[in-house]
Amino acid sequence: MRLYLTTLNPTDSVTGGFLPAAAALGWDVTILTDQPDRYSGYDVVAADVRDPRAVIDAVASHHRPDVIFSNSDHLQAATALAAAYFGLPGKDWRACVTAKNKALTRRALAAVEPVRSVRLPPGGQVPEDLPYPVVVKPALGVASEDVVLVDDRDALAAAVAEIRERRPEEVLVAEEFLDGPLRTLETLGDGDVRHVLGGFATTLGPLPHFVEERLDWRPPDAGHLPHLSAALDAAGIGFGVCHTEYAVTRDGPRVIEINYRLIGDNCDFLLADLLGVPLHQWILRVHAGEPLPVFDPDGLRAAYGAVVSLVAERSGTVTAAPPDLHPADLSPPGTEDGVRLWHRALREIGDHVEVTGTNRDYLGLLRAVGPDRASVDTAIDTFRKEHPWVLA
Repeated sequence: MRLYLTTLNPTDSVTGGFLPAAAALGWDVTILTDQPDRYSGYDVVAADVRDPRAVIDAVASHHRPDVIFSNSDHLQAATALAAAYFGLPGKDWRACVTAKNKALTRRALAAVEPVRSVRLPPGGQVPEDLPYPVVVKPALGVASEDVVLVDDRDALAAAVAEIRERRPEEVLVAEEFLDGPLRTLETLGDGDVRHVLGGFATTLGPLPHFVEERLDWRPPDAGHLPHLSAALDAAGIGFGVCHTEYAVTRDGPRVIEINYRLIGDNCDFLLADLLGVPLHQWILRVHAGEPLPVFDPDGLRAAYGAVVSLVAERSGTVTAAPPDLHPADLSPPGTEDGVRLWHRALREIGDHVEVTGTNRDYLGLLRAVGPDRASVDTAIDTFRKEHPWVLA
């Protein structure tokens, strides 16, 4: 079985998830990337992976493909087109384009949920009739970059002008602020059925920015699923894994964005651990044309888990940092009062950190799984007190 994995820069989901999963399945792997020097030890082919024509050409001139897959936000449509060219299972490229472009997402969801949203092309004027407050963001943005809440038209005009200094040619979106608790829905479709895997409750940092500071295990309420299912249907989301963010407003759930990939920031590992299944393998096997194994997610949710993003509170140089931590590093082996902890450092001592008000401000990721929230919270608080990140 030959997997072609298209990717840009290395991520934990790829290096710690999908590549080990392919190895466990006994598959041969070829990495297609525009950064070949960053994947030493693998069969790597350099290619412009954002261009489906380049991906198709690279695959056709190499080994016969069995699976063509990507977990990158930026590469879903190109990868789906390449898979379709070779007659392999894959996502609908139109759904990939719709999910990636937030203006197109709103257009697709218009019949399902009445969220006021306006597309702001380069050179366009700020509209007069938006229901403030509104959120302005790049249509193709990631990691909460240039996402900001504004209260009136003057503030919107100022925010748009500031963002355009960094993104002069990009389309922006301004849409009504969806006020309410933030949640996620994680799904995996095998071509016949779209299965609900679970979900998380999201805690944000201070507005007007939208930095995700913590995600806690909380599967979607049963009453939310009919609306969310209709929204995913409207966007064409079925096959493969998908991470959907939504707000529970006074009018019910409303989609914030659809990320047609696996949830990131180590939450994919938390999800796999809570379900007790080889999630990355399952996703790859779906792209090989296999049905999802029969499982009862309600019967697997016996633990509680959270991922905490350790965020820089001010700019500065890192002078002290906790080491990477795995459960085997703890005593007794694998536990801290019944809680398993992982810490993944994203910065190093000596790094200069400039606070941006985005997810790029993360210093590290702390993941915890335990029998209940109280024990998880205690273990997280203890670790943070004993192993602080220090900036000077």
